[in-house]
Amino acid sequence: MSIRLRLTLWYSTVLAVTLLVFGVSLYFIASYILMDNKKDEMRQMGMEVQSQIKPVAFQLNGKWVFSSIRLPPLDQFKYPGYVMQALDTDGKFIQSTTNQVLPLTYNAEKLGAGESSFYVYSMSGFPLLVLNMPLQYSDNGEMRLAAVLQIVVSINEISQNLYTLRLALLFLSVCVILLAASLGLYLARTALRPIENVITAAQQIENGADLGVRIEYHGPEDEIGRLTSTINSMLGRIQGAYSELEESDRAQRRFVSDASHELRTPLTTIRGNVDLLEKMWSSTAGSAPGHALTDPEKRTMSLEAMRDISGEAARMSRLVNDLLALARADAGHEMRKEPIMIRDVVEEAARKAQHLPRSAVWETGDFSVLDGIGVNGSRDHLQQMLFIFIENAFKYTPQGTVRMDALVREEQVGIRIADTGIGMDKEEIPHIFERFYRADESRGVTAGTGLGLSIAKWIIDEHGGSVEVTTRLGDGSTFLVWLPVFFRDMNN
Repeated sequence: MSIRLRLTLWYSTVLAVTLLVFGVSLYFIASYILMDNKKDEMRQMGMEVQSQIKPVAFQLNGKWVFSSIRLPPLDQFKYPGYVMQALDTDGKFIQSTTNQVLPLTYNAEKLGAGESSFYVYSMSGFPLLVLNMPLQYSDNGEMRLAAVLQIVVSINEISQNLYTLRLALLFLSVCVILLAASLGLYLARTALRPIENVITAAQQIENGADLGVRIEYHGPEDEIGRLTSTINSMLGRIQGAYSELEESDRAQRRFVSDASHELRTPLTTIRGNVDLLEKMWSSTAGSAPGHALTDPEKRTMSLEAMRDISGEAARMSRLVNDLLALARADAGHEMRKEPIMIRDVVEEAARKAQHLPRSAVWETGDFSVLDGIGVNGSRDHLQQMLFIFIENAFKYTPQGTVRMDALVREEQVGIRIADTGIGMDKEEIPHIFERFYRADESRGVTAGTGLGLSIAKWIIDEHGGSVEVTTRLGDGSTFLVWLPVFFRDMNN
């Protein structure tokens, strides 16, 4: 059974019980009011009659005999439909306002005590309301029962009205319950429609049709609205996670492809040179000992082949080291950090940079602004990061100047490496820290693996820093690395 049907049944059941309680209460209240009004009217008439009857008693043969018990004529305009009759204490008929004697009873004990009483009597299927009232006389100051006054009226009209009321309440209750059930089913379907949309969206996601599906909801921010908003947010996070997973998968495939490409080139060179050496030594196998080493041409070729092998092996070693560093970064490797003076690191990197192969002029600024400033970091990794930027600057500055200087702002220290080399398009800046990305599309204009800046960015992130890049095609590039200040030595 669906939720909306259960809600409708619960709502209809509660409404039915409420209407039943209301209808029964209304019926009994209406019955009580109608009967009470009729009884008040009969009491008023009985008191009027009592005031007009003065029983006169005399004793005859030891028995009291009453005279002058005469019922007054009824005002049928004031009391239409009423009948009165008088009975003596033995129940014998004395007088009636009609020619018919009604076989009514009374409670002598209550009447003797001066109490009036009502009861309902059915005659020929018609209900009658009977009021018994005592007619009393005074016997030496003590009130005694002289006769019984009975006032009778038909309550068939009241019974018919109450029957009509019962039918009306039953009919209206059934109509209201059916209408409320229909309306409740419609409202439940409308209110739960977002749930159906949730199910539809979940099924589409389960089938892998469209992760961009969102639940449409235009109602108020009630429980359903908050649920819809929460599920939409969850679907957005799932889509984002799935997109990141796909992007990560694509990046991994690209990484493997690029790594394979980078490793294939030196391996091909090494294999080619090894084949060349094998042919050379095979062709001289039958010659005199040492002939291959004394032949100037073959000796030159052998030396060149060995240099190529050595160079490509070194290149592969650097590539493997870079891949290992990035693999550690991906694995969540945390580098060991300690408080260090940043000026010492920068000056050491600047000194070693003088011995790097380059064609550009190397300049350094005044590092005195770094006096007394310390950072929490790894000396080796920070030097590696600076060398990556310096080597890149030398690589892309065939002629011109490469300069490194430092600056301080608030709680950050900045190290700037600027060159006047070939520069880049601004569209390339968001991609330069991606693995194996090379700004020169030919991938052969400058040597390199395309991993250096990725490693530098990882080192900067591990130190809680940031990097700013300014470049213009043909005018050079500037990399400004910001690191948080860990302490200040006020003695310097």
